[in-house]
Amino acid sequence: MIVGVPKERKASEYRVALTPAGVTMLKAAGHEVIVETLAGEGSGFEDRDYVREGADIEPSAESVWKRADLIMKVKEPLPEEFGFFREGLLLFTYLHLAAAPELTEALVRHKVTAIAYETVQLVNGSLPLLTPMSEVAGRMSVQVGSQFLESFNGGRGVLLGGVPGVPPAEVVIVGGGIVGTNAAKIALGMGANVSILERSADRMRYLDDIFAGRLRTVMSTPYHLAEAAARADLLIGAVLIPGAKAPHLVTEAMVQTMKKGSVIVDVAVDQGGSIETVDRPTTHKDPVYIKHGVIHYAVANIPGAVPRTSTFALTNATIPYTLDLANRGLQAIRQSVPLQKGVNTHAGFVTHLQVAEATGTAHTPIERLLDAIDYETLDR
Repeated sequence: MIVGVPKERKASEYRVALTPAGVTMLKAAGHEVIVETLAGEGSGFEDRDYVREGADIEPSAESVWKRADLIMKVKEPLPEEFGFFREGLLLFTYLHLAAAPELTEALVRHKVTAIAYETVQLVNGSLPLLTPMSEVAGRMSVQVGSQFLESFNGGRGVLLGGVPGVPPAEVVIVGGGIVGTNAAKIALGMGANVSILERSADRMRYLDDIFAGRLRTVMSTPYHLAEAAARADLLIGAVLIPGAKAPHLVTEAMVQTMKKGSVIVDVAVDQGGSIETVDRPTTHKDPVYIKHGVIHYAVANIPGAVPRTSTFALTNATIPYTLDLANRGLQAIRQSVPLQKGVNTHAGFVTHLQVAEATGTAHTPIERLLDAIDYETLDR
């Protein structure tokens, strides 16, 4: 199989979907690898690093997409890339289709088999290809939040950890999953007062245990969310429903009660955002806007700010699945439940239930398609 790696087009996105070490592994398995020139530059990899491991360097994105059987990316394709789609193409990347109806329509129209990193799911419910970037985003959410609390950046002028005689900042984290747990690690390490709002009692017991009671765990209800928002200096949205749009748990009315110059970081913005006042994604070049006196940080590719760390973390997780797809193609999907859950579109159908519900399209289970002889006879 020919595996193609185009350069990322999203604003301020410097990650790359494959490291030179990944090229080595794919070549050893008998596959061809083509990489768009300068694709790895932002992560510290030169074209010659890929060539040394056996990859071919292509001069343009068009040539990569045209030649490849399997395209590996980091972020979802942009409209300028929709024209590269074609029937039978395998696309392996973060997609977040629940918040991207136009991309969903283009993938369906061109009959692309699109596998989303964020919905590849193990039997135990964990998301192995989302976890490394959730770890990075969770840790960075506190890092960037603390910066925007500084008065020179428009914030309240609050030091996250305080000093002797002056209380530390109040950090409120909505969601106790991978993002929330990693945000808590950094916030506690910086000396902040930390609260996590979570719906699962078992998860709260786990968090209380691993953090040895150093943070508050609070049942996530509208009442408690409103109370927490009002006292927060830094509020982090860390809610995820695999494949689905994030629910607006923190309402605009709650945001209106927050202190002037406080900061919101919504890590779920690429899934539609978990804060009602996060009405648009921002970029690393223009990361914040102010609403109701509160600074909103809504960058949709937070890990892109630390591309070298993020690229290594991501590709460590994706390469086993990439090898499986390259080795066996659709047969890998037939025999792998995690990959089946990862497929969002195939043969002109939406195959992920939550994506179908969010985009208002019909849902066709991937198992039904893989068993079908004639796709044209299926109901759409």
